[in-house]
Amino acid sequence: MKTSRRTFVKAGAMASLGAAIFPGSLISCSGPAGMVGLQLYSVREDMSKDPLGTLTQLARMGYRYLEHANYIERKFYGYAAPEFKKILDGLGLKMISGHTVMGKQHWDETAKDFTDSWKQTIEDAAILEQKYVISPSMDESMRTTYDDFIRYMEVFNKCGELCHKGGMKFGYHNHDFEFSERLNNEKLFDIMMRSINPELVVIQLDMGNLYNGGAVAIDVVNQYPGRFEIIHVKDEIKADSGNEKYVSTIIGEGIVDAKKVVDQAAKIGGTKVYIIEQESYQGKTPLECVKADLEIMHKWGY
Repeated sequence: MKTSRRTFVKAGAMASLGAAIFPGSLISCSGPAGMVGLQLYSVREDMSKDPLGTLTQLARMGYRYLEHANYIERKFYGYAAPEFKKILDGLGLKMISGHTVMGKQHWDETAKDFTDSWKQTIEDAAILEQKYVISPSMDESMRTTYDDFIRYMEVFNKCGELCHKGGMKFGYHNHDFEFSERLNNEKLFDIMMRSINPELVVIQLDMGNLYNGGAVAIDVVNQYPGRFEIIHVKDEIKADSGNEKYVSTIIGEGIVDAKKVVDQAAKIGGTKVYIIEQESYQGKTPLECVKADLEIMHKWGY
């Protein structure tokens, strides 16, 4: 969306309103085990129609930390990084992490360097003061052979070095294929876990997505203690239709045993940041669902 003068003034007014509504520190979403936030993909239609109004509603619910899922042509939900940062600050919100796919096109194999577009992605993330720059998927062409996959894990480590210069970490968010696909008779997820440098690159474990790949969340947390400093808190139920066997639901109402997984992640997973995500809603509105999700996390002590 093109940001007009009128829109910019509106953003400034919204920031001032936020400061009035939420003086000082906002209701904290940080519990004894870490920080609780929301992946904005959970409210993607609301953010598309009215990003300022939606952010205000989330702040009123008690959310403080967010993870974006919309970065197009150097804009977050239609706003350039400095503008968007001003809006967030005014509402007492922090963009702790963000999802932007790093693809093959972002690495220049000849120059052995990242393209300008990807470097700009990192620069804009730093303006928002993100702590994590996370690629939420991986093109199939990056995992056709074992050697190709290992080479891209080396690129992941190099991206970790690039992010580190800006005080951030690079990360990767799993779906399901990482657990169902194999190269050299080894799960992609296991190859990733031994190939990346955990000081520079994190795996954002999505504790719901992996069920469609045949994995069980608690088993993965137990298999890799200390490796999941940021996770997606999600629950799953059986799907009524579609290609996936499971779809997300309000946390605590599905098959994941979400509290047990979250508690174990806090205990042995090294988890510091808990990002709520819900992508399907079973007749409720997205905003109703994410409000309920946050209330449940608070009830659990997070």
